[in-house]
Amino acid sequence: MVSRVEHPAGGYKKIFETCEELAEPIPAQVTGRIPPWLRGSLLRLGPGLFEVGDEPFYHLFDGQALMHKFDFKNGQVTYYRKFVKTDAYVRAMTEKRVVITEFGTAAYPDPCKNIFSRFFSYFQGIEVTDNCLVNVYPIGEDFYACTETNYITKINPDNLETLKKVDLCNYLTVNGVTAHPHIEKDGTVYNIGNCFGKNFTLAYNIIKIPPTQADKSDPIEKSEVMVQIPSSERFKPSYVHSFGITDNYFILVETPVKINLLKFLSAWSIRGSNYMDCFESNETMGTWFHLATRSPAQYENHKFRAAAINLFHHINCYEDQGFIVVDLCAWKGFEFVYNYLYLANLRENWDEVKKAAMMAPQPEVRRYVLPMDVHREEQGKNLISLPYTTATAVMRSDGTIWLEPEVLFSGPRQAFEFPQINYRKFSGKNYTYAYGLGLNHFIPDRICKLNVKTKETWVWQEPDSYPSEPLFIQTPGGEHEDDGVLLTIVVNPGAGQRPGYLLILNAKDLTEIARAEVEVIIPVTFHGMYKP
Repeated sequence: MVSRVEHPAGGYKKIFETCEELAEPIPAQVTGRIPPWLRGSLLRLGPGLFEVGDEPFYHLFDGQALMHKFDFKNGQVTYYRKFVKTDAYVRAMTEKRVVITEFGTAAYPDPCKNIFSRFFSYFQGIEVTDNCLVNVYPIGEDFYACTETNYITKINPDNLETLKKVDLCNYLTVNGVTAHPHIEKDGTVYNIGNCFGKNFTLAYNIIKIPPTQADKSDPIEKSEVMVQIPSSERFKPSYVHSFGITDNYFILVETPVKINLLKFLSAWSIRGSNYMDCFESNETMGTWFHLATRSPAQYENHKFRAAAINLFHHINCYEDQGFIVVDLCAWKGFEFVYNYLYLANLRENWDEVKKAAMMAPQPEVRRYVLPMDVHREEQGKNLISLPYTTATAVMRSDGTIWLEPEVLFSGPRQAFEFPQINYRKFSGKNYTYAYGLGLNHFIPDRICKLNVKTKETWVWQEPDSYPSEPLFIQTPGGEHEDDGVLLTIVVNPGAGQRPGYLLILNAKDLTEIARAEVEVIIPVTFHGMYKP
């Protein structure tokens, strides 16, 4: 799975450049044959505006949200894209400057205002961004674009029009939620966000949004907090990007990458501060694994501990013979990986990109196993008896259970990230295959498949080609776990006439089935969904 391709021409820089939205869908040039059962839309989100006037955005997660759509109909494909008309975007376009502070870019007061109004504007509180550039998911019969704040944005998936902004704080006790909810087959949505509890104690709330209501009311109005998980530090929640779920459990992995809330609350009174300025690492904490049962919903106070990692994406979790298997895309150590995702770093020449990546945490695909039946008298011995893993869990004298992982994949500066599985059939179940975007020194340059049981790998890769997260779509009536296709958006900046395309791969062996090429460059996208 390790990439052997170099990128001295620097074509990857094109995926970090501003593009224009389209006035109408454009037809794609199809080579190969689109599967006739593929009738629907691929929806993707990512940054599309990297500067406003003369003011640049500095971090990968700052560019303004652009929604992309590939439509499939009768073997033909069209492509369309439109900026999400968030408050952050509309105000930036109106005032021709960065108005709302983003992840790594600070907003400044209007320079045309007098000195007194500029001064007081520093002390008017935090204006949280609604720049929903990370993911899109369904709630009931509606679709919402999201980032990681308390704001989600309802969009029309047919014409990509922005419909309304929703503040989840109006319905739930959360300060924000992840962009990676879990969605049950009946449409129930589970997510997690941090919150202040009694006496300003910090916790993480697992929330539930019910499926489509019989009375056609908005499911968000019936949202509820299922269970609360305590934080390891009172004023410093860990950065949580995703969480795990099985038939009977929720799994939260609390890493040493912390948000200093006191710094966050005061940051907006300091000229030039942004979200990234509020992150810090607890070098002594390591990693904590938390469990909560689903029914009844309650916290399990087991003290699972492991060495320090960064974690953004869970692959899958499942229960087996009294154990919980947790597969993760991990990064070794406590230094925040997002420190390396400033646009200036990603736009460097290839040798400089590689040099910076050599200092960053090392990525690995890891499997941790948590025993559900824990007895204190079993100190010093491995509590894991599953025959197919080398992961261990050992009870220490202080009552903590120390976890050591099995490494499923590791390559020097080669990440298997943005993971996908056959989610509809195998989320929370014992599974075999994971699909991912291969990052070569942080540059996305291949599509990967990993057999988590045998560690066998498959790769799709072409020179000067930069794909996105692969989405798995199962073949109707498919019997095997990998009966289906992968959809990914690829940019080939050197192609000239049609540099962007949708690629359809056979999920079994990553051979190409078809591609649909368009005459535009497509910037980087993070996550998305297939809407049948």
